[in-house]
Amino acid sequence: MAAINREPLTAPHRTRNDAVLAAGVAVLAVALALMGGKGTWPSPLGWTLLLAGHVPLVWRRRSPVVALIGVAACVAPYHALDNNHALPIPATLLALYTVAATGTVRRTLLTGVAVLGPTVILNGLTNPKGALEFLRISGWIIAVLFIGIDVRYYRRYVASIVDRAERAERTREEEARRRVAEERLRIARDLHDLLAHSITLIGVQTSVAAHVLTADPERLDRKAVAQALDDIAGTCRTARGELRTTLEVLRAHDAVVGVGTDLGAGAGPGSVSGAGDMRGPLPGIDGLAGLAESGRVAGAKVELSVRADGIPPSVGAAAYRIVQEALTNAVRHGGREDLTVRVGLWTADGALRVSVTDDGTGGGANGGANAGGGAGSSDGTPGFGLVGMRERARSVGGTLDAGPGPAEGFEVTATLPLPREDKAR
Repeated sequence: MAAINREPLTAPHRTRNDAVLAAGVAVLAVALALMGGKGTWPSPLGWTLLLAGHVPLVWRRRSPVVALIGVAACVAPYHALDNNHALPIPATLLALYTVAATGTVRRTLLTGVAVLGPTVILNGLTNPKGALEFLRISGWIIAVLFIGIDVRYYRRYVASIVDRAERAERTREEEARRRVAEERLRIARDLHDLLAHSITLIGVQTSVAAHVLTADPERLDRKAVAQALDDIAGTCRTARGELRTTLEVLRAHDAVVGVGTDLGAGAGPGSVSGAGDMRGPLPGIDGLAGLAESGRVAGAKVELSVRADGIPPSVGAAAYRIVQEALTNAVRHGGREDLTVRVGLWTADGALRVSVTDDGTGGGANGGANAGGGAGSSDGTPGFGLVGMRERARSVGGTLDAGPGPAEGFEVTATLPLPREDKAR
């Protein structure tokens, strides 16, 4: 079966194997001659033609038609000299089979006609009354050609099955790599949302505590310092808990399935950074009040307006993350103590509209870090905030625009389409 399934034109060591096969067929012809039977003993010239007719079989797979012509060129005069007609049959049938198994059906049919024509003429000249003998010879030739065609189609069928299996395996590997890349991107995005927001709040609260300590040491506002330190501790606890939960999800046995769901549940609405238990429900617009409060704790005036009901969890989670990152950027890059941030969400034209604007200096001369990548580093290196927000919007089929506001500050707007069933609602 391995020899049948293997493609003859590309099989390894085909010339060597065909040389061995040609020698074996020649030995078979000699054995048939020694065993006697019908037919005369070949003459010396007949033996020469018979053995020479087996030589082209060495190249039967490299040039099937040429090999058949070479065999026919030796076998035809052999039969014309009225030698034993049975001896060259194995070599002739092998050459015919090779042509049928390696070529098209049209070439096989033309080959059959080309072989049967001279056979009819030769048989008519040497044995005019042997009609039955002619039918027997023709039947063998036709049968061998059909066997070759059948083997060729069988090989093509096996090759197609193998090709489909290989393509399916490649597709599975590519799908696995794609899923891994998506999970890595999702992990990076959620860790950014978690850490950037928490660290920004810690930085702002630390600055408040440092300002209180250095502003008037003689009249130290212990209550304000204690409140700032308590806020820092609370933010640290929340961030630590969320990070621990994230790592637990990544270590879980079903990480490939669980990461996408659990990480998407990132930060719930019950804490400073907006994240509770990551195994809980997805954060949604109900948690925006907590985000607004965290912005107020950081020193910004946050005006929140929500006019949307029945938002699907996936769209609500995307809106939550966009507002979270926009607030983080505004607090970090606002550049003024009396910063005002206006957050608005409403539904219109089958989509949830999100708008976050501030009146800080982030859209002006200091807007490079904010406009370039969101929460950049202290040295002006762009971060990945805006990239993450755009990815959040695209994850639900929406769009996001960010840039300097019409008058001052910075503005983030997003359009998040609602599913069809929610439009009908």
